[in-house]
Amino acid sequence: MNKMVKKQSRKKLFENIKALLHEARKVVARNINTAMVMTYFEIGRMIVEHEQKGAKRAVYAKETLKLLSQKLTDEFGRGYSVDNLELMRKSYIVYSKSETPSRKSEFQKTQTMSAESDQPDSQIVQTVPAKPSADQKSETVSQISPITFQLSWSHYVFLMRLPEAERKFYEIEAVKQNWSLRELERQFNSSLYERLALSRDKKKVRELSEKGQVLAMPQDAIKEPYVLEFLGLKEEITYSENDLESAIITRIEHFMLELGKGFLFAGRQVRFSFDEDHYYVDLVFYNRLLKCFVLIDLKIGKLKHQDLGQMQMYVNYYDRYVKAEDENKTIGIILCKDKNKALVEITLPKDNEQIFAKKYQLYLPSKEELKKQLEE
Repeated sequence: MNKMVKKQSRKKLFENIKALLHEARKVVARNINTAMVMTYFEIGRMIVEHEQKGAKRAVYAKETLKLLSQKLTDEFGRGYSVDNLELMRKSYIVYSKSETPSRKSEFQKTQTMSAESDQPDSQIVQTVPAKPSADQKSETVSQISPITFQLSWSHYVFLMRLPEAERKFYEIEAVKQNWSLRELERQFNSSLYERLALSRDKKKVRELSEKGQVLAMPQDAIKEPYVLEFLGLKEEITYSENDLESAIITRIEHFMLELGKGFLFAGRQVRFSFDEDHYYVDLVFYNRLLKCFVLIDLKIGKLKHQDLGQMQMYVNYYDRYVKAEDENKTIGIILCKDKNKALVEITLPKDNEQIFAKKYQLYLPSKEELKKQLEE
């Protein structure tokens, strides 16, 4: 028995040390990424300041980057091509003006320090301090710039090419949800920003670029269309609702990323009964941010008013018999291939905040089409 206890104790010790080392590696990787981005940002600053002192001609700038690239490559090896130096230059131009929440704490620190002086408010925030004089001691990159970065350089290379509002939104979400570069690209290609913006008024659209996606009410969790290209189902091939459900379960992690923040999976084909009749909800989730159950019904055909009535019954049942007193009202989402907007509006109450019929599609949407709808 003692041998068994010792064995379990050694195993626990190993697991604890292993977890510590994995976490340490993550911290080291994050620090390396941060140092790299900060260094490239500072290189960009130096290049821009050098250009401002010289002739502001494209030929001059191009020649400077070419000569700089050759010298840096000879000294440090690969990674300092003209294209890469241009990206570093751009990173300074873009992010020296930026004030997204991922860097908010540093800006607040700068404001607090400056507010103690007699400077007017317009001079309180300085995103990049003045270049130190020759007699000042050299400073490390982390000390020079008050701006901090929480993503990898590859993330920022991708983000820099986006319009400002979208760039800020995707950066906030990538930091909050710890998106990999691949997931960031997927969310962008699925037009997440446009799909969320289409279901919001102008004020809410502005909030997307300032705060990211904030879940305060049921409508905040809704988007249209839901993009399910990761399921691998083809539009032209016949499939059943059971096939769709099975594909979602197989790729449940991807589906939950598509649903958005705060979703926890509770079950599939969840049964409830009353008056000796049995009913089954296709997919049941719980949203910890909204503190409510979210029921999802899948429809591969055209949406009918009976489908809306059925979801209303599901929601009523959960509200009366399942949810706790301190939880919010249940949300019902019908994911359908096609819907009639007028039918939805006439079937559901005017003050409806619980039942949503939203389209899904099995291919990435056209960003141009969605942007056109957004402008309209």
